Amino acid sequence: MKKKVLVIGGVACGPKAASRIKRLDPDTEVTILEKGELLSYAGCGLPYYVSGQVKNDDDLMSTPTGVVRDPDFFKMVKDIHVNNHTQAESIDRENKVVKAVDLSTGKAVEYEYDTLVLSVGSQFKKPPFPGIDLTGVHFLQTVEDAKGIRDESGPLEGKNAVVIGAGLIGLEATEALKAQGMNITMIEMADQAMGNLFDHEMVFHLHNELKRNGVVLKTLETVREIKGNDLSNVTSVVTDKGEYPADLVLVAVGVTPNTQLAKQAGLEIGETGAIRVDSSMRTSDPNIYAGGDCVENVSVVTGKPIFAPMGSTANKHGRIIGDNVCGIPSEFKGVCGTAICRVFGINVSRTGLTEKQAKEMGYDCITVLNPFPDKPHFLNEAKLIIIKLVVDKATHRLLGAQIVGPGDVAKRMEVAVANISSGSKVTDIAQYDLAYAPPFSPAMDNIITAANIAENKLYDRGSSLSPVEVQAKIENGDDFIFLDVRSPKEYEQMRIEDPRIKLIPLGKLRNCLLELPMDKEIIAFCKISLRGYEAERILTGAGFKNVKYMDGGVVCWPYKKFVLS
Repeated sequence: MKKKVLVIGGVACGPKAASRIKRLDPDTEVTILEKGELLSYAGCGLPYYVSGQVKNDDDLMSTPTGVVRDPDFFKMVKDIHVNNHTQAESIDRENKVVKAVDLSTGKAVEYEYDTLVLSVGSQFKKPPFPGIDLTGVHFLQTVEDAKGIRDESGPLEGKNAVVIGAGLIGLEATEALKAQGMNITMIEMADQAMGNLFDHEMVFHLHNELKRNGVVLKTLETVREIKGNDLSNVTSVVTDKGEYPADLVLVAVGVTPNTQLAKQAGLEIGETGAIRVDSSMRTSDPNIYAGGDCVENVSVVTGKPIFAPMGSTANKHGRIIGDNVCGIPSEFKGVCGTAICRVFGINVSRTGLTEKQAKEMGYDCITVLNPFPDKPHFLNEAKLIIIKLVVDKATHRLLGAQIVGPGDVAKRMEVAVANISSGSKVTDIAQYDLAYAPPFSPAMDNIITAANIAENKLYDRGSSLSPVEVQAKIENGDDFIFLDVRSPKEYEQMRIEDPRIKLIPLGKLRNCLLELPMDKEIIAFCKISLRGYEAERILTGAGFKNVKYMDGGVVCWPYKKFVLS
């Protein structure tokens, strides 16, 4: 008798698990239940469909050769039975039966299984404020959601959109709606975009990019109500600080794991609120696996549970599940919490812990800020990227990384992720034999330079303060010399304006030592603090006792500064 595997959920993890099982054990009978119509679509591509970059919704559900992954495809190519429009309602674990409803007919149906796979995903958070159900209020999780935005009556150009939530989905959707010619206001209840994914001095550059592209970002505002007209069409969004006109509202305040089936079946739920699984993706019932956005993962940085829904992770889960169902021992070792997105002309990526998170968790850490072009300066296509590393002083482990800028952030982030995942020290990065040629990177790649800066700090070969720490000293009224070692021309073009500033170009510093007091704190900086570090070394070598440089220089200063227009 054939072994029966039943998969509930047909978007990412489920089809991946089903396909892996059929490849490894063709005799297994595999059935997928999907409550919606569409299968195996690229959910992360939805904003690009909204923008018009992806012309047809079929492209989001197609193989690289252009074949749509519909029920016929799964049956003919993979010998997998797909029942879409089928809602699973309960699990009878004792008898190994799933009770479901055929949504097309309303008929109750039952499915037997030997092994069950739950890949039921997540659902968007639907805030309870008035007006959430008005026409013109949208969410963005499914192809149907994206089509609803594209199918809005009349052209979107010139109309007003309010995006509630400045996380990953909200930001990507903002660029998509802007591409359709809409006027955008973003409302975020936290004090910055991206919530707790980035530290303030990094997300500052994202805020500037939004402003440059005409997006009005309102932080520290809470939505109270969505207003509509007599026809129940949305007209405005009301917050605790104002009211904003809206022809379209996108709500993007996060997702929660779908756990109703698991809870009903008595499966164990983790502390994150998602389904708890072991490293083989088994639930508390050995005959039931789960993966994708409905389960919690383990952080490879902290070893603690984490809810980190991501399409790439869901696909990995599916493969792991397929292996184990077929008797091949396979483990999923966790996630770093890596994310990346493009917002207009800037790329932003992160992994691991932010500085704030690391300190809240009790780590004694150092940080690195390294702004530098992603290619040699002599190439016209060189673009700036800013790397921030968070490193544990005790173990020298890389706890987290954040990279922003118009240049190539992805390849540097992947190096950081590999380093964290391997449990190596941050200093090991400096020895990595990375691919080098001028069209791809400087001779000393940006991530290698960042690792070298970290090594200098860990071994007391240079003393520094972050821009945040310097600003705190300014606000506290501390008496120190803020030594700008750039040229007068650079100073005229862009500068930090503070009475503590003293301008001495680096090339003249050795001849101007007598102009500086030996016993006073000196904080040196330049455009990116390469010269600032040189100045700190010169002054320390000359016997000055309290010298530091400011990480990242003027480029990374996230506060008010003069810029010649």
